[in-house]
Amino acid sequence: MNAWVAPLRGPGTRQARVALLGTGVVGSAVWARLAGWSGTPLGERLSLVHAANSRFAISNRDGLPADTRDLLMRNPPHASSLDALENVFAGPGTRIVIDATASEQVAERHARWLSKGIHVVTACKLGQGTSLSRWHAIQSAQSAGGTQYGDSATVGAGLPLLRSLRTLQAGGDRIHAIAGVLSGSMAWLFNEYDGLRPFSGFVRQASEAGYTEPDPRDDLSGEDVRRKLLILARASGYPLEADAVQVESLVPDALASLPREALADGLSLLGAPLRERFAAAYRNREKLRFVGRLQAGGLATVGLETLPADHPLVGGAGTDNRVAIWSDRYRERPLVIQGPGAGAEVTAAGLLDDALAIQAADAAWAHSGSTRPKNALIG
Repeated sequence: MNAWVAPLRGPGTRQARVALLGTGVVGSAVWARLAGWSGTPLGERLSLVHAANSRFAISNRDGLPADTRDLLMRNPPHASSLDALENVFAGPGTRIVIDATASEQVAERHARWLSKGIHVVTACKLGQGTSLSRWHAIQSAQSAGGTQYGDSATVGAGLPLLRSLRTLQAGGDRIHAIAGVLSGSMAWLFNEYDGLRPFSGFVRQASEAGYTEPDPRDDLSGEDVRRKLLILARASGYPLEADAVQVESLVPDALASLPREALADGLSLLGAPLRERFAAAYRNREKLRFVGRLQAGGLATVGLETLPADHPLVGGAGTDNRVAIWSDRYRERPLVIQGPGAGAEVTAAGLLDDALAIQAADAAWAHSGSTRPKNALIG
């Protein structure tokens, strides 16, 4: 980690004010984790002063009580407003937005907050995984505001993927290729699918467990993996345009056009084509895996592949992501990183790891009497 490490207590510690956006599966896990830290050294480092979703927002400069979330769900105090967040954050000190939404409206504000001296920690891929112009804006805003963009949870739910890529390059290494099972939901689906039971049932299970995006078609279409691959490519020195990734979608046109409320019935359209592909792989003693690939020169592809049972990307279980990285150092045998790539708890932990790293770095710089240098890395 390329950051100063502040002590948990003592004169070098200053508490960071935190705003949590999103109170769904991941946001609730973040809130519960923060509440569980009350009265502990970790709790002294982060103070939740603002929480909001699309229906409500509440603020308290002195910190929100641990039971606030339950009260809010029963009796929302007032409408949510992103402008209210900036008012709460007025004044000096370390300020961190934790974006646990999948909101385009929120992602649009990331660069603005960063330029205003507000750090952003996010699991949302719409910031760095969409247009290249937005990615550039986020990089420039960090420099202008002397802030950090905590993005560990955008790929791999907090696995050290982006951190590893940046550490390798900081040491003079060059990234040549990346291949991986980058979606925890798709990993789970093709680890569990047996070709006998309807594929739609597995999709419903994954959605109910919180493994998929709010609309599972974002996973099945390859859109979620495309965004993650763009984030990895750009972090590896390949500033690809958003449309540069070639994607094989598993979603037929008839399913893609359905409104959200009709999705449950429409999932049955996935059955026949996936059953045929599973049967063909089974006959050859191979496995189906949904893979994102970045090759030297910036060629990027996403799609369902048939792989030998002993292939490096076939290992793992459940929601495990499994990613291979080829570089100058790892030319013959790739560096392989594996671990849970979906789930509220691991994603919440990844978000808060980044928030704590930012708080520690700011506290250390403040204790030293200096200001944080622009673009100081948190990991």
